[in-house]
Amino acid sequence: MPTPILMPALSPTMEEGKLSKWLVAEGQKVRSGDVIAEIETDKATMEVEAVDEGTMGRILVPAGTEGVKVNSQIAMLLADGESASTAAVAPSPVKSPVATGPAPAAAAPVSTAVAAVHLNGSNGRVFASPLARRLARDAGVDVGKVKGSGPNGRVIKVDIEKAKVGGSVMAPQTMAGAAPPGPASTAPMLTPAVAGSFPQPMADDKVLALYEQGTYEILPHDNMRKIIAKRLVESKVTIPHFYLNVDCRLDQLLSARERLNARSPKEGPAVYKLSVNDFIIKALALALRDVPAANATWTSQGMLRHKRIDVGVAVSVEGGLFTPVIRHADLKTLSEISNEMKDLAARARSKKLAPHEYQGGTTSISNLGMFGIKSFDAVINPPHATILAVGAGDQRAIVVGGKLEVATVMSCTMSCDHRVVDGALGAGLLNAFKAYIEDPVRMLV
Repeated sequence: MPTPILMPALSPTMEEGKLSKWLVAEGQKVRSGDVIAEIETDKATMEVEAVDEGTMGRILVPAGTEGVKVNSQIAMLLADGESASTAAVAPSPVKSPVATGPAPAAAAPVSTAVAAVHLNGSNGRVFASPLARRLARDAGVDVGKVKGSGPNGRVIKVDIEKAKVGGSVMAPQTMAGAAPPGPASTAPMLTPAVAGSFPQPMADDKVLALYEQGTYEILPHDNMRKIIAKRLVESKVTIPHFYLNVDCRLDQLLSARERLNARSPKEGPAVYKLSVNDFIIKALALALRDVPAANATWTSQGMLRHKRIDVGVAVSVEGGLFTPVIRHADLKTLSEISNEMKDLAARARSKKLAPHEYQGGTTSISNLGMFGIKSFDAVINPPHATILAVGAGDQRAIVVGGKLEVATVMSCTMSCDHRVVDGALGAGLLNAFKAYIEDPVRMLV
């Protein structure tokens, strides 16, 4: 009988997405590995590959449809001799009254003909994007020997580029103590009873009534903005924030940065150019190593004490932001952090990040110093328990040993989840961070 093609889950927390484009038409032959559609989530557009051969039968969800539930039927795949008229059509996945909970792609029924997140099969097949396969073929790289860094080990473009220069391409989970990143959020969602105890936002019609018609235009929210709004409200309503502030002297850091950048190779894969933000990422990671009790996440079942230190860094993009994650930031050198962050930020701005590259993490950094902001309070990014808000470094008059000096000073504010990080614990973490920033040679040993 015809095989149903289901809406894949591109991440463990995905509940729905936009079917942005069909790349095949009804009646067209498809082979295993062919890209048949593009799915858009709040953060990225991902390719969907066929995992069986056959003929594309009826397309049940047209291109451009938003709110398509995970595991709902979007099309059907026909084997030789089968007809679309013999297949039952699933109910509309967009307005289904039963919400399908988030689940990894591997949890989809075995009859599905599509999965956007692949694992290496027991039959020895290697799952790779068509672009990665083409690049590997052109470069003479054996794609079967490349460890993928895409969702669940899928080989993607960046893996082939690393393999071409002879680098060791290891999956993230092959590092010591590593494990696949967990769900993006374990923070409790609001129940109706809890939600009712908080002021509700003004209804749209009442907002519009305040303004004369013709004096505004309505710009519909895209998926990214909807998710950002949802998570920010969740964070401020469910997480008891408190804030700690410290001023860090940057003179030694700036001097060390200048000397290290002068020693960078002029060309080749080892080239680097360190930024102040790279030192901040490393310093926060080492501070969490020194104060492990703060490297935790609140859940209703118990405290998650993380064994890894993964630092998310907010990157502004058109219409919102991403928070790509530097995994094992405490174990990486400053040059490794710098080059990885540049790659993640570039792909974030073009919305080319895979979900595992921006989900999870154990803390976050939001740096507005480059915009001239002196200090600010950041909203915690669930499920993290801390976020560091970094302001601009500027010259200020300070008193040292009873004498007035001029120094470059950077103000940093740490937002803490009081359920996880108490005042003394947060102060210990922030002071450890300050010590690394003001004595940066400690980051090199």
